[in-house]
Amino acid sequence: MIEKSWRLLASRSLSEHRIFTLHADRYRLEPEGRESDFFKLDAPDWINVIPLTPDGNVVMVRQFRHGIREVTLEIPGGMVDPGEDPQAAAARELEEETGYVAARVRQLGWVWPNPAIQTNRCYTFLAEDVVPDGKLAHDPYERIEVVLRPLSEVASLIQQGEIRHALVVAAFAHLWTSEKAAGNTGGNSSS
Repeated sequence: MIEKSWRLLASRSLSEHRIFTLHADRYRLEPEGRESDFFKLDAPDWINVIPLTPDGNVVMVRQFRHGIREVTLEIPGGMVDPGEDPQAAAARELEEETGYVAARVRQLGWVWPNPAIQTNRCYTFLAEDVVPDGKLAHDPYERIEVVLRPLSEVASLIQQGEIRHALVVAAFAHLWTSEKAAGNTGGNSSS
């Protein structure tokens, strides 16, 4: 069995940062007995929110991403604070980033963002009947542009490459598969 092939021998923290801690884990691969260090990032869980207005628009954000040095089109998202419920984090991030609040927020699912090197989960929430309340609370180094796009156009935005963030694509996959399971057609209409 693959699960019994890997034996953890030691784990040590290499560096701590605001958004993750880098660890080196020493493993032995059995039955060969080969040993090696594998690196992992311990990070808080994340949330993504698909905010839908009553008229079927998705409230999206455009922001600069330092990893790729480009502006991306995404949905609101962020980290779950220590001790915070992911659903509460979803409502908080939605309001902080967009100034919108939701009548209802429900979880659609979760994914491992990159289980090869990360330990956290990314939860996807659907925020329904969102309306602006004007209470933006951007971080000091955030510059966010709020844009509305019809939900019916999101699949095309993904196909055309306007949306390329993997966790955003995964979030919409959660939405469309939950709609299909609920018997809604097409996956491109609001629920």
